[in-house]
Amino acid sequence: MVTLGKTGITSPQNGFGALPIQRVSDEVAVMLLRKAARAGFTYFDTARAYSDSEHKIGLAFSPEERAKITIATKTAAQDVESFWRDLNTSLATMKTDYIDVYQFHNPPFCPKPGDGTGLYEAMLEAKAQGKIRHIGITNHRLNVAEEAVRSGLYETLQFPFCYLATEKDVALVNLCKEYNVGFIAMKGLSGGLITKSDAAYAFIAQYENVLPIWGVQRENELDEFISYMDNPPAMTEERKAVIEKDRGELLGDFCRACGYCMPCPAGIRISDCARMAQLIRRSPSKNWLTPESQAMMRQINSCLGCGNCMAHCPYGLNTPELLKRNLEDYENILAGRVKI
Repeated sequence: MVTLGKTGITSPQNGFGALPIQRVSDEVAVMLLRKAARAGFTYFDTARAYSDSEHKIGLAFSPEERAKITIATKTAAQDVESFWRDLNTSLATMKTDYIDVYQFHNPPFCPKPGDGTGLYEAMLEAKAQGKIRHIGITNHRLNVAEEAVRSGLYETLQFPFCYLATEKDVALVNLCKEYNVGFIAMKGLSGGLITKSDAAYAFIAQYENVLPIWGVQRENELDEFISYMDNPPAMTEERKAVIEKDRGELLGDFCRACGYCMPCPAGIRISDCARMAQLIRRSPSKNWLTPESQAMMRQINSCLGCGNCMAHCPYGLNTPELLKRNLEDYENILAGRVKI
């Protein structure tokens, strides 16, 4: 079990990431959510920005069932009026009187009392009213995350963490432990680049203060993580070898598929196109060689050079250059000049 810092919330080291259920029907989403809860999942993470994900959580759980689980959601509000609109919409949509963990959704700065936005003050008021129980923040920017932890204002931090982590990422996990801030790990499979969930689980399990939330869209994916409830994968030599191999292939300037560069004014699907070199080698290549995928990749030629993607990338990637390299690699594969 993981205890999320000073919140006192406990959960198996298996959280349900509800972003992907926006891509499935109500019926499938409800089945997945209920099956997860019956199997022992207690932490469910969503966001106002995840289209109808909150709606599906509202459909899945009766008031009695809701009382047994932890629901975390997020607001990307930039002003107080939007904050209250998001919060009240989330409460109504999920058919609940309170949200266990309410998080600022990847703000470019660390909201604080007196910063002029009124956002943190709104969080405090919402907590005083009983509409939220704990205040959290999510981010992809290391400096913002560190500031939030050290500020003492946040009870939880949600940040990308997987076995492709850097030393700075590990230091952030340890900083959260020092400050008793709950660490919620997103991108545990690095947006699909990590294909061995047992190795991913075993790596994160080494950090007792980290709660991973696994994005679930299909029943077979859920079944994998359910199997880890009673038989958690241990860090074996074989899994260490998988991790070292992946780190050797993937560390460096790769796209984490966080999506903050989107939408692209030229219609480029950056999150897929900028990591095609990895995707096409780490999943069935035929899925990425279809006429539709070829058209998607060649849309890169329409790049306007506006710099919008670079300005919004929390990892400081030279996205246009990354897209160009991936398109060149892709064309070489199609022409048979590169074997995969």
